Amino acid sequence: MLAMAPAASAVAAQSAPPTLVVQITVDQLRPDYLDRWSSQFTGGLARLLKQGAFFSNATHDHATTETAPGHATLWSGRHPSHTGVVLNELGVADPQSPLLFGRGGGASPYRFRGSALFDWMRTRDQFSRALSVSRKDRGAILPLGRAKQQVYWYSLDGRFTTSRYYADTVPTWVQQFNAREFLKPYLGAEWNTLLPASQYPEPDSAVIENQGKDFLFPHRLDTELRAAGSNFTEFPWMDEVTVDMALAGVNALDLGKGPTTDLLAVSLSTTDAVGHRYGPDSRELHDQVLRVDRMLGRLIDSLYRLRDSTRIVFALSADHGVTTFPEVAFPGTDPNRGRVNPQPVIDAARSALAARGVEGDALLLQAGIVSLDRRRLAAKRVNADSVVTALRTQLLALNGMLRVDRVSTLSRAAARGDVIARRWLHAIPSDFQAELTVTFKPGYYWYTTRYATHGSPHNLDARIPVVLMAPQIKPGRYTNPVYSVDIAPTLAALLGIPPTEQVDGRVLTEAIRRP
Repeated sequence: MLAMAPAASAVAAQSAPPTLVVQITVDQLRPDYLDRWSSQFTGGLARLLKQGAFFSNATHDHATTETAPGHATLWSGRHPSHTGVVLNELGVADPQSPLLFGRGGGASPYRFRGSALFDWMRTRDQFSRALSVSRKDRGAILPLGRAKQQVYWYSLDGRFTTSRYYADTVPTWVQQFNAREFLKPYLGAEWNTLLPASQYPEPDSAVIENQGKDFLFPHRLDTELRAAGSNFTEFPWMDEVTVDMALAGVNALDLGKGPTTDLLAVSLSTTDAVGHRYGPDSRELHDQVLRVDRMLGRLIDSLYRLRDSTRIVFALSADHGVTTFPEVAFPGTDPNRGRVNPQPVIDAARSALAARGVEGDALLLQAGIVSLDRRRLAAKRVNADSVVTALRTQLLALNGMLRVDRVSTLSRAAARGDVIARRWLHAIPSDFQAELTVTFKPGYYWYTTRYATHGSPHNLDARIPVVLMAPQIKPGRYTNPVYSVDIAPTLAALLGIPPTEQVDGRVLTEAIRRP
């Protein structure tokens, strides 16, 4: 069990307790963006960097750097190996929790294991409440763990929705927000750069962006409502509406008015959408981050007007980073350069198993994890160890492959200081039927991926910013290595509450003011 840091508990005891904790996740925000464009920040990022503690050397210490495991880890203080949220594919999709309305599949946190920061808060005070808002279902759901609070996400039809895991109907304030038909004013609108073109060093002529289509400013949203509802997620205005929704909820629910401590979770997803389409080196991504700065400024300024600023705690981070296009990273003209294709190896192994009477889904490759149902192989008298050995040999021979590790060896390798092994170890629960982990060389993509992406254990995908801002926090830049699992226990220490279970992180005492 995590011990409460003396300095943190002393601060919590001597200062007026916070009435609002604000968890901000900016999807796909790399920490180098905050340095690269800081001179152009005038809003929330500028304030956070000046008045907060910026940990510039922070990482997710797990290998599956995707949205679902990232959100679950940030606000629980535990790696995917303990939260059970390992991949997007095994994230929040749940057909037994259908949406109340809108387009999209059902969703819930049924895969999430254990507790998150809000659970610890509510254990201390049963009257604490939470609101979580995002464009993505997983971005709204996982910051609160399994808690059944006010959780809403965009439903691709111009409305925010939720699932039957949380409620059978949405409250009046959500109905009123949706009734504004916030999508209509944007129909046919153009996204142009926020600043003059001369302020962007990135070329606006990279054909690799957006798969060679519509890669030049301005970008126009569809005029037809249904198409615009889907494509709205690719424009900065999606984040604006998400912030509007969060503030509407704060007002309607009286969050942060005290005397209890409430929680607001806001996950902004457009940076991820823009990063995937145009890449981390694009003018579009640069402009999007500038807009995030302005939107966070509006969020922070609004909360400071509505509530006592001395009793608000802010924490900002990201669920993962991103790696540049292989076409940019590697020289040449081969359209498949910098890509690895393990699928023929997997298909051949499945065919061999099928010939022995073992169904194909007994062998799976998901986001770099090879899993095998040993029970089904044993029933057909197939030697699983031989299958794993052959697979490993064939996968290692692929161009662009860095390593293929047996899961059984990860613990020993991690103990010797092997960072890649440690990140894979932290990604896989002990009851996951994982046999091998597949790691490409840095910069390499999956063969079928033609957009900028993430998901590897390498630093471009794993590195994230961590920024804390509160009266109890010492502003400054901290360059010592820290991890995403450190955020939740640090927030708990600021609130003077203990986690209700063992966590994987530590309290960042170096950034906490001593009384």
